[in-house]
Amino acid sequence: MIATMLRRAALLAGAAAFGLGLAAAPAAAQTFPDRPVRVIVPIAAGGGTDVFARMLAELASPALRQPVIVENRPGASGTIGLQAMLDAPRDGHTISFIWNAPLTSVPHTLGTRYTMDDFEPMFIVGTAPFTMCVRPNHPAQNAQDLLALIRSRPPESISYGNEGVGGTMHLAAERMFRSLGVQLQAIPFQGAAQTLNAFSGGHIDLYGGSVAVVMATARAGNARCLLLTSAENHPAFPQASGLRALGIPQEETTIWWGMIAPRGVPADRIAALQAAFRQAGAQERFRQLLEQQGVTPGWVEGAAMGTVMRREYEELGRVATAIGLQRPAR
Repeated sequence: MIATMLRRAALLAGAAAFGLGLAAAPAAAQTFPDRPVRVIVPIAAGGGTDVFARMLAELASPALRQPVIVENRPGASGTIGLQAMLDAPRDGHTISFIWNAPLTSVPHTLGTRYTMDDFEPMFIVGTAPFTMCVRPNHPAQNAQDLLALIRSRPPESISYGNEGVGGTMHLAAERMFRSLGVQLQAIPFQGAAQTLNAFSGGHIDLYGGSVAVVMATARAGNARCLLLTSAENHPAFPQASGLRALGIPQEETTIWWGMIAPRGVPADRIAALQAAFRQAGAQERFRQLLEQQGVTPGWVEGAAMGTVMRREYEELGRVATAIGLQRPAR
């Protein structure tokens, strides 16, 4: 349960990391950074990941005493941007702000040059569930109604959109469905915005994607979100049930956002970066931005983040294998 792990890890690691970061930062800051810090965002400009990265960059720049420049490097479900970071000098001046898919789900279905061992986990800023929604005239009023309707129909006769084959939303949904004993037809799109357009146009039965993308549509009364991939419920979607309410909290999969560096950056430089970005992430402007996008703030650093990454990678790998997705030979 990734969100649960984030909450526990934040409590255990937050105070210690804060003290260590403040202690390490002044010494490191004498010589680092000595030029602008480049933050690679492996997705196109304008989405939540990009917006979060840009505000963090703005807020962290004064503490680092250098500009923090966001560079968008989209392509191949985020893997191109991550590889660009790994190909840069490993001196702390090039890092990456990501969502979890390029690390924990996409490598199971796309050939990548990198492995989990190539990255230094820095911090996670928050988490949000994926959701599944019906149109306003749909007969289901809650998750139990929806599941009963699905079970009454032939397997895969009801379709849901997702953000791409083997992406985190796809694997999260299939993980949930397998545990609930239902089968739907997965229809891939190039991102949640395209999924929402297809849903609104009546081309798929259910929207499947991030809460941020569908939030305005739901608030306008044009979608009813009934299922969440998180263990807990979400305040923005009072009709939706988290997986605890369905008896399967252990099948939780969420989307999270955070910063990573290439393995090999000196520890004092990692500490200096963490201290500056931790200060930025604690500012109310940033917390409000997360909450406006349906994200629950939750700061997790270093080894605790690494535990989240590796466990999720393993769990989603099992789902990918179970549904027959094969990773190309490297």
